[in-house]
Amino acid sequence: MNEQKYLMKALLPIAVLLGAVGAAWAMIELRPGMLPQAEQSTLPMVEIVRVKPQTVRLNVMSQGVVTPREEIDLIAEVSGKIVELNPALLSGGYFEAGDLLVMIDPRDYDFAIVAAQANIAEAKRVLINEKALAEQAHSEWLALGQGEASDLALRKPQLAEAEAKLSAAEAELAKAKLNRGRCELRAPFSGRVLSKQAGRGQYLSTGSAVARIYANDVAEIRLPIGIDQLAFLDLPYGNRTVRTRWPKVTLRSEVGGQLQQWQGRIVRSEAALDGSSGQLFLVAQVDRPEWEGPGRAPLLSGLFVQAEIEGVTREKVFTLPPAALNSLQQVKVVDGERRLEFRKIEVLRHETDRVIVRAGLRAGESVVISEMPMPVAGMQVAITNTQSVENP
Repeated sequence: MNEQKYLMKALLPIAVLLGAVGAAWAMIELRPGMLPQAEQSTLPMVEIVRVKPQTVRLNVMSQGVVTPREEIDLIAEVSGKIVELNPALLSGGYFEAGDLLVMIDPRDYDFAIVAAQANIAEAKRVLINEKALAEQAHSEWLALGQGEASDLALRKPQLAEAEAKLSAAEAELAKAKLNRGRCELRAPFSGRVLSKQAGRGQYLSTGSAVARIYANDVAEIRLPIGIDQLAFLDLPYGNRTVRTRWPKVTLRSEVGGQLQQWQGRIVRSEAALDGSSGQLFLVAQVDRPEWEGPGRAPLLSGLFVQAEIEGVTREKVFTLPPAALNSLQQVKVVDGERRLEFRKIEVLRHETDRVIVRAGLRAGESVVISEMPMPVAGMQVAITNTQSVENP
């Protein structure tokens, strides 16, 4: 009986071990099979644009400050006290050409005219007397003299002196009248008063400034242009008489919270490049700058404006968004098999919102305009969106 117990104790671990091995084998053999997974696409998604040749106008942008065409100091040419002042002679006042702006006390100059007239009368009397004496001397010499008479004997020097004194007296009268006319300071052009430096009753010395005035018929704006941008402007450098060939210009600025614009024209270029910047300044003019019309504010002096100058046109060029180019001036072209090709292009001009391409593309080609993390030449892509470049 004891022997059977010992035998069962000895076989029990072996049976347990065999059961565990069998269970493990059954689990391995009877495990469910793995379900096949659908293959996921790994093609990068890109957005493209189909290019076509266009004709574009290459306007040139610049900026400047509005200034009057003429701005001068109103200067007293004679001395005296101000006895009359135009009511418009205030900062911002308007005046017309020929208006009397300042009147200087003219009495001293009126007296000078009377004195000059008296001197003329005296000089004429002396001249008449000398002419009579010269005629008498000539007659006496013919009656009593022998040989050729000297100039002194014929009183020619005295006659010349009398004539010279008369001319001097007439010149003094003309000068006195000129000074009298200078008592009246009249406007040389129509315009406005920028500032006033004198008032009624003030004594002015010759050369004293009375006011600073400017013409408001035409405004000018100096516009700096880079040398590389001159290729896009049609400027008649060699012809100073053909005004109509100078390009038009549109000026823009915000006035009173609204964007305003004014039309003008380039009228000339300055004679030399700016020494500090190496740029050429073009001068634009706007007629009647202070005229106010429907939707137009006055173009005031001192206003900062943005300028768009009419440029030349170029045919058979392509336009692309700036994002289409990389740092090597290359674009990514998608061929018929949707594979990438890196293409070197010739850029005519970079602009804020577009790039003008001169060569390197063909009509109808697809150019990638979206960002790609790691583009590789020859890789296949998936197109998500197609755009078309419209002619501006």
